[in-house]
Order: sequence, then structure tokens, then C-alpha cells
Amino acid sequence: MKALIQRVRHARVEVDGDSITAINQGMLVLVGIDKGDEIDRVEKMAHKLLNYRIFADADDRMNLNVQESEGALLLVSQFTLSADTHKGLRPSFTSAAPPADGERIFNALVAEVRRQYDRVQTGRFGANMQIELLNDGPVTFLLEVN
Repeated sequence: MKALIQRVRHARVEVDGDSITAINQGMLVLVGIDKGDEIDRVEKMAHKLLNYRIFADADDRMNLNVQESEGALLLVSQFTLSADTHKGLRPSFTSAAPPADGERIFNALVAEVRRQYDRVQTGRFGANMQIELLNDGPVTFLLEVN
């Protein structure tokens, strides 16, 4: 399971031209579910997302997590994070989880993050989404759990 996290000033998701959700300061989290990922990885990823220290403290050091900074999370499923790009000039998605498995695990991740923190929004699984964001920093990290 992979999560590309971006510290944002704001982010919003559109589907079919309609804004479906938005956050102000916080993290945009693009989540890739790989074949072989299971529910047992959800708790570990949720812990990382909620506790990864990428927000500035009073000394302007990245020392606060999203909860301590009172930010929000916007979780969006993105199967392209599971692409194999090692060979050729076209990505292969054979390493991505099948849609039903991806949706089940993504929903479990969302539920676990929401169980621990209430400032959580999501995109729409499987939809063609447009995401608008203002990356703060820019600060972007790729988290993985196995």
C-alpha cells in the first residue's frame, strides 16, 4: 500500500464538473492499493498518515502531525500509484489490486482514519476526478507499508 502525501493550503475534488469535497490546510493523500495488500496494512498506514510530522512548529521545523496542526485529510484512491514503470514507455497496472479489493481496502483505511480523527474527507472511488490543490512548500512524501 502506498500513500503520496502532500501538505496543502487547500484542496478540492470535482466529479463531472461538480465540487464534491474540499479541505483547507492539511494533507491531500493519494492512495494506491497493490495486489497482495490486505486489511492488516490499514492500521499501520492510518497510524503513519495521522502521525507523520510534516507541519511546522513554532520554530518553523517539520515537527507536527496533521492532528497537532489541526489540519484536515483528503483521501483519494489513485490506482496509478501501483503502476510498474520500469519497462518501456507505457505504464503497466498489473500490480494494482483489482477494483473490488482496492475499494474494500481503501474504505477500510478511510474508516480507520475517521475512527481516530474526525477531519477526514474523501474523493469518489473509481470516478474520474479532477483535483485542485495548493501544495504548501512544496512538501510531498511517498509512504509505503508492507
